[in-house]
Amino acid sequence: MTSAQIEIQLIACIVAVACAIPGTFLVLRKMAMISDAISHSILPGIVIGFFLTEDLNSPWLILLAAFSGILTVVLVEYIQKTGLVKEDTAIGLVFPSLFSIGVILIAKNAGDVHLDVDAVLLGELAFAPFDRVIIGSADMGPKSLWVIGIILLVTLALLLAFFKELKISTFDKQLAATLGFSPVIMHYGLMTVASVTTVGAFDAVGAILVVALMIAPPAMAYLLTNNLKKMLLMASVFGIIGAILGYWVAHWLDASIAGSITTVLGVLFFLIYMFSPNRGLISVLYRQKRQKVEVHLLTFLLHLQNHSEKSERHINHLNEHINWHKVRAQSVLDLALKNNMITIDDSIISLTDKGKTFTSEAINYIITNKSAAIEEMKDRFFLFRG
Repeated sequence: MTSAQIEIQLIACIVAVACAIPGTFLVLRKMAMISDAISHSILPGIVIGFFLTEDLNSPWLILLAAFSGILTVVLVEYIQKTGLVKEDTAIGLVFPSLFSIGVILIAKNAGDVHLDVDAVLLGELAFAPFDRVIIGSADMGPKSLWVIGIILLVTLALLLAFFKELKISTFDKQLAATLGFSPVIMHYGLMTVASVTTVGAFDAVGAILVVALMIAPPAMAYLLTNNLKKMLLMASVFGIIGAILGYWVAHWLDASIAGSITTVLGVLFFLIYMFSPNRGLISVLYRQKRQKVEVHLLTFLLHLQNHSEKSERHINHLNEHINWHKVRAQSVLDLALKNNMITIDDSIISLTDKGKTFTSEAINYIITNKSAAIEEMKDRFFLFRG
């Protein structure tokens, strides 16, 4: 690998981690699309910053762009709190308006300057190694690496300093207020970090990839764990994996690096969405099917417990009286036999001691509405493990 290839992958990985941290909290707060709003609405801040400084490398561009991102959040919050529209509608109203203002300012006043909508939105990682920091005669490396590296260090420092406050305000705002720290301050602090991260990264990777790196890796981690620390770590790892794989896919296909990374992230999310052990689509569908069988099993066991006459406990009675199809009746019988809930003697079905105990406990849990206890009971009776 050449030094440029190493620098491109390093920048992509650092951007991935820097985006994953605020992105995790945005996903948990159900504010994922605010990152898309911020990534577009920073445009007027960049344009105004350029008008004031006439320098595309001025730090004022980053500061004013970050302010524009925070303004987006404030406006969205204000419109939402009126109660007239929901948050998604407020986002859809605010960020196109601010983005359009930026487009108009560029078209009218910056037509002869290398500042255009495509450069802002798309970005190109392949060009990042060419924009370098030179101090004296020393080459200090790509500018993007320094910018996003500093942002990542500041983000990590803030995360370590305010992790408890962020965690509590994310999951329970009332508890946060009771403990003495303002959820509002935490909210706008998080939005500020998200805005600064977006601004720092878009010049290297483009706003589209920033949104993908801020949302896709945390969404993958969300499907795999309920632990916040693990989610932050897994989101960072997924972002790094997507960045490296995406780069080599782009190298192999001779395609856009940002587009390839976004595509890889989409493929990874789809795989986890389908095959996650607890929250994947296949797992959810299997669990729903299993719950239906559980209801049928409990109905069957209750029927046996409430009827002592043999005619009511005959194996053919499942089809005749309960009106089950043969396939469903057989699956319930197999499950009950496998778990030693029943015995069949001359086509007459009887509850075993285990079946009687299970049925009695299940009825008690249903009456007292202890759904969590039912799951514990199913594990204790080894249901579906026979």
